[in-house]
Amino acid sequence: MDNGLFPDDAQIRRLNREAVLLGGAGYAILLQVAHPAVGQGVHEHSDFSARPINRLRGTLTFVYGLVFGTAEEAERVARIVRAMHKRISGPGYHGLDPDLQVWVAATLYASGVRMYEMTFGELAPKVKDEVYAQSAVFATALGCPEDHWPATRADFEAYWARMIDSIEVGDTARKITQGLFAPANPLVRPLARMQRFLSAGLLPPRIRDELGLEWGPRQQRRFDTLFAVVRAVYPRLPMAVRTLPKNAYMWDMRRQAARGRLYRRPKAARRNGAALTARRRPQRGKPT
Repeated sequence: MDNGLFPDDAQIRRLNREAVLLGGAGYAILLQVAHPAVGQGVHEHSDFSARPINRLRGTLTFVYGLVFGTAEEAERVARIVRAMHKRISGPGYHGLDPDLQVWVAATLYASGVRMYEMTFGELAPKVKDEVYAQSAVFATALGCPEDHWPATRADFEAYWARMIDSIEVGDTARKITQGLFAPANPLVRPLARMQRFLSAGLLPPRIRDELGLEWGPRQQRRFDTLFAVVRAVYPRLPMAVRTLPKNAYMWDMRRQAARGRLYRRPKAARRNGAALTARRRPQRGKPT
């Protein structure tokens, strides 16, 4: 089996193998949908608020497939996701818009680095530069031109600050946030509560407030205590435990690919999606 897009000792692999990065999943998703165009696309073409685990599975298949898969697996994942995004369009947005691709990729990179550094301490500048350069794959794999990804980490930090300052959170993003953390499945609710707490603690205060996530001194103390424990315990866990989610998702990806079901939704979800599309499609001869 070939090494794929990156060698075994690539810094992007050392970072993304860690299970602790999953704690930033909600943070990345909320930053994505806070962008009005991304949020509108998600609202009109996705039902992930009702199926958050499926959304997480899809995102992690994309990330792990690109970073840890063979060259063939990485290309297959990228090709499927590109085709899915090609069908996403509406007033003011398109799934293959390079600016939106960069923003989504930026949240994946930024959330991963933040969770890693909060757990292990700050990365050396040279290491962070390598992780940053390699993380461009999250955008370019979707067909985004390479020159749309900020050329250097300093350029990225300026871009990130500009985006965080300029994003205007609207009703659509608030509606998605409410749905994301109130899943219908009772088995998912404990995970949703934890992700809500972690996401609120990680988000910039203005965006957190505009999304309607409660936060105050008591929550901040709990957040600080939690990460003090994480910093003390997580790095001492066996590597087999720390890489368990990555290995499980890679196994699942290969199993689904072998069955020809990679990124295939369950039949019930496809029926619900078709019904949703039908409800939004105006009928001929009837007012909309």
